[in-house]
Order: sequence, then structure tokens, then C-alpha cells
Amino acid sequence: MTFSAPPAAISAPSPPSKALALPAAHRYDAVDALRGLAMVWMTVFHFCFDLSHFGLWPQNFRVDPFWTTQRTVIVSLFLFCAGLGQAIALHQGQGWRRFGRRWVQIAGCALLVSAGSLVMFPASFIYFGVLHGMAVMLLVARCTAGWGRWLWLTGLVAMALPWAAQQLLTGIWADAAPWFNGRALNWLGLVSRKPFTEDYVPVLPWLGVLWWGLAAGQWATRAHKSWLQWRLPAGLTLLATLGRWSLSYYMVHQPVMIGLLMAVV
Repeated sequence: MTFSAPPAAISAPSPPSKALALPAAHRYDAVDALRGLAMVWMTVFHFCFDLSHFGLWPQNFRVDPFWTTQRTVIVSLFLFCAGLGQAIALHQGQGWRRFGRRWVQIAGCALLVSAGSLVMFPASFIYFGVLHGMAVMLLVARCTAGWGRWLWLTGLVAMALPWAAQQLLTGIWADAAPWFNGRALNWLGLVSRKPFTEDYVPVLPWLGVLWWGLAAGQWATRAHKSWLQWRLPAGLTLLATLGRWSLSYYMVHQPVMIGLLMAVV
């Protein structure tokens, strides 16, 4: 069935909307599923951590390579996906207003994490964890997205800088170590030793991972969009759904698990 427009509408068309000129916003299931995989892995990791915290399965999460390696991979997946997401959002014409709304949500949740961890772990509360780091890094990524292929090199430099800083701060610049190790500056990641905190995701080296995700996303949207459009097998659609609600899930999964364990213990 068709409808005829009135003559006035035909003779005086409205000016084209800027919004219509932009690519339509679209979720890529493959990216969401990768983020969902990180969420599932994180949940298992945190459940094991909670078991250890309540004395049900003692583990050393601070130094045991079995756990520290897993944490590194999980955080890397999160930040790489965040970079991918920024590349896709920019490709689809996302403006600063929409970016700002999401950024406020992330920053607000970071403050809630700090408050909650202060109650649970007053001596080692989270003052610059993954959400705090992501809030800062997303701003940097947004402002540097125009670097294009240079993001690969700058990402590598960002990953190498903490190692170089540690060598200097334990060597010829040892006198400066207390300044860089203090809470006022250690969020940068240029430290001689890691601070005592339940979660620590400084800008360096992790900005390098997000930059690589941003570079990979720009490359994929430019030359290999079919990879982003990969059709998920039916069994992986739940991962994609979880990945779409990653921030909400992140904020509720630990309180739920801790509450259940407290009820049992």
C-alpha cells in the first residue's frame, strides 16, 4: 500500500537532516560476544577471589602467575574491546554528547566501586581500578583517534614506558620514586612498585591496549567490515547479549556473589 504526499510537501521538501547523513548506529555481535567472553571469565575469576577472601579456598591472587596472568588477559580483553567500540562509534558518527553520557556513567560507576571497596577493604580500597582507568583512557582515545596507523606505534610505546620507568626509578632516578609511587601520580603507571590496592589499572601500560583496539577497529571498519559482521553461532548469542550490558553486569555481579557467599558462610 502506498500513500500520496500532499502537494505542499512535494513542492517544499524539508532540508536534509545531518543525522540522516551519518551511518546508522549498529551493534556488531562479534565485538559484543568478545566483551561477553571477558565478562564470563571475569565472573569466574572474581568468584574464585571471593572464595579465597572468605577462607573457603585460599589462594594468592597478588603473586601467583596462574591468577595474575588471567587478570592481565581479562583486563586486556576489556580495554581492547573498549578501543574497538570507540572506533565503531566514531565510524558511525557518534558525537561528543552521546559519548559524554556514556562517559558519565562509567565515571559514576568508578566512584561507586571506590565507595564499595572502601567499606569492604578499607586498607586496600580501589582508587584507580579498571573503570577509573577506562574513564581516563576513553577521553585520551577520543582525542587521539585521528592518529590512525600511528596508534599501533604509540600503543607499543605506552606498553613499554612502565618498564623503562621502573628501571629508572630503581636506578639513577631512585630519589624520585616516592613521588611517582604516591597516590597522586601512581595512576599514571610510572612506578617502581605496584601500590597495595584491590584493583590497579593505571593509564600506562593499559592505554596501549586500548589504542591497539582503536587502531584495529579503524582498520576493520575501513577494510574488513565483514569480520565485524561475522554471524555468531546460536550458542554464542548469549555472550553477545551479555556484552551489550557489560557495565550494568559489572556493577552487580560482585555484590550478588558476595551476598550469596555471606549467606552461605
